Amino acid sequence: MGSDDSMISPERQFGVTKPLSVAGPMDVDLQRTLDLEKFLEDSGLYESAEEAEKRIEVLARLKHIVKEWVRELTRLRGYTDQMVDDANAVILTFGSYRLGVHGPGSDIDTLCVGPSYVNREEDFFYGFHNILSEMEGVTELQPVPDAHVPVMRFKLDGISIDLLYASISVLVVPDDLDISDVSVLNNIDEPTVRSLNGCRVADQILKLVPNVEYFRTTLRCLKFWAKIRGVYSNVTGFLGGVNWALLVARVCQFYPNAVPSMLVSRFFRVYTLWRWPNPVMLCEIEDNELGFSIWDPRKNPWDRAHLMPIITPAYPCMNSSYNVSTSTLRVMMEQFQFAKIICDEIELSRTQWGALFEPYHFFESYKNYLQVDLVASDTDDLRAWRGWVESRLRQLTLMIERDTLGKLQCHPYPHEYTDSSKQCSHSAFFMGLQRKEGEVIQEGQQFDIRGTVDEFKHQINSYSYWIPGMEIYVSHVRRKQIPYYVFPEGHKRRWSSASAEQCPKRIMSPDCVEGKQESPLKRQCISPQNWSPITPEIVNGVGEQAHIDVNGTCPASVNYIERLEFHGSELEDIQDNSVITVDALKSETTASRAHNGDAVCSPNSSILTRLSSAGSSVEDNAPESLNSSDGGREGNIAGKAEIGLGVLLGDSCEEGSNLLCDNLSTNFHSRTEAVGQEQLEVFNLSHVPYLSYHSSVLLFLFLPGLIVEKMKLETKVVCVVMSALVRILVCVFTHLMLFFPFFLLYCSQLLLMAIIQ
Repeated sequence: MGSDDSMISPERQFGVTKPLSVAGPMDVDLQRTLDLEKFLEDSGLYESAEEAEKRIEVLARLKHIVKEWVRELTRLRGYTDQMVDDANAVILTFGSYRLGVHGPGSDIDTLCVGPSYVNREEDFFYGFHNILSEMEGVTELQPVPDAHVPVMRFKLDGISIDLLYASISVLVVPDDLDISDVSVLNNIDEPTVRSLNGCRVADQILKLVPNVEYFRTTLRCLKFWAKIRGVYSNVTGFLGGVNWALLVARVCQFYPNAVPSMLVSRFFRVYTLWRWPNPVMLCEIEDNELGFSIWDPRKNPWDRAHLMPIITPAYPCMNSSYNVSTSTLRVMMEQFQFAKIICDEIELSRTQWGALFEPYHFFESYKNYLQVDLVASDTDDLRAWRGWVESRLRQLTLMIERDTLGKLQCHPYPHEYTDSSKQCSHSAFFMGLQRKEGEVIQEGQQFDIRGTVDEFKHQINSYSYWIPGMEIYVSHVRRKQIPYYVFPEGHKRRWSSASAEQCPKRIMSPDCVEGKQESPLKRQCISPQNWSPITPEIVNGVGEQAHIDVNGTCPASVNYIERLEFHGSELEDIQDNSVITVDALKSETTASRAHNGDAVCSPNSSILTRLSSAGSSVEDNAPESLNSSDGGREGNIAGKAEIGLGVLLGDSCEEGSNLLCDNLSTNFHSRTEAVGQEQLEVFNLSHVPYLSYHSSVLLFLFLPGLIVEKMKLETKVVCVVMSALVRILVCVFTHLMLFFPFFLLYCSQLLLMAIIQ
């Protein structure tokens, strides 16, 4: 593995630059590589010999199916018997299977190359689809013709297949077709070029890496890591299989003599320091007289907007990571930084490989989320509906970034969840929400994304294959409202067991090593915890009569409207979600509502959640095992007016408490502050006209004890009392100064009268 014979000389160049280092492995690196390979094998990343043999059989059957399909089309279109006999279509593989890094249960990316007279729209997505739908052994058939790269997904004899189709400009497709030859691109359209590029790129990657086996082990490791950490999904704005392959291949070019353990560590070291949007390229970008568009930000304005360009090595060279957004790039860079720290520890023999693959606890990383629920009449309809919505989810992230000028960041989580308790076919996706770090936001500033959500739903509902029963619901949920079916154990973890990765924004802080650290100045929320385990809160009905669905059945058509308000540094996790009326809202003209949320029905069956927390911050620091015991949320809610559903991003407790004290000490208008379940009134002393000396003394003597004894104020509110005492002292001193001259005059008069007498 580390012999001098296999070492690559410094003069040899891979890629567009010289290697960063040609140093080979030491004995400790070889041992770490053995440990890594054993860890990957123990994690079940290698398929068995039986499964490998089954994949070969399935591919052979698929080749036979497409060949017979093309022959039948040739016969139906009146070609000669000789043409029917010669008619052919070939099946080529790409992706993880072609690169040799597939694992148990993974799908096979395949490409069907057919003759020029067999088209994609009618023959493939209609005719061939019908053939597969009636064939024994074919299940979960799902065509996605509107995707950037049109694809048909299905299972053949239990093996997942992603099948593309490309029609090239020949009448007879040879069995030994050289897909790398640029001549196959003659007289074809852009979607066909994108379909062919999968195979062409995979072949080029294997040609451009110094050591194919080291490349495969490293790529297998990093794909596993990306899936564990929630950053493996091209469709949601992260990186897919080809993106990770290109990144790993470039690191292999930088360190041509490195073994997998070294390559994994250097991968995170390189891309943590990489200055995006500088592109990652395995070779020079090739142009050709065929005239296809290539990635060139000097000529193409749209290429300049790409945030994380990873360029494919086959003509026409394209950016394979055009889906990456500002938010997803931020998440990936945080994860790269976290992994770099772990790898540094591994190199110092302070920890083992298992620490690198600790799962990312997404539902403990944010305080507010968007939940996208999909329902359909049956499983087949849901599969088609889910494929369409999932391919458009990244648009919601982009639209939120656009409409909030990048101040509200979204973290789409590339995992699908299902609530098995629902009576309909159901699927759910989640997105974490947070304010952009370092962004200065004024108190009371709102992010209204109702229009954004409506625009997104309008795009989704334009699905060409929509049928009744396909519905989408977008709602805001807080951390406390996260449904329990998303957790593997069926309940939330204890915060005390949280590890460092839960705090990606504070990765370098030692406070995150042992779990979430509570600030000693923060006060805990004392609002009642009365959540029922259903989410999102779905309100059915029209007008002023509403019914909260707690039975887990399929909801009626509901629009979820989101208004995000920022009051301070970050999103607040509010525990109380009581239903209130508009009159109650109007009565709170100046009150700082500490813990409340609203949910009632609007005339168009819209829901808008509101979070308010100007004076407190709530932390989740207890295990969640709530039951559906909130009977007050069942049944009809009559007489409730239309309120929206929103998110208030509140100040921390320290800031909120100081602000409350300053306001109360300078402006003692009548206001209410919730302390537990009591309402305490602080009277307006500034409006008492010209306190007399005696009344001032009485207030000075008795008011502090009265407030502390009867109102039982907390320590943080004592500042209110102290401020009142200062005002009284000033009042007393002023009265004394006014009274003193009159006192001297009176004494002088008495003295003169005595002298005269």
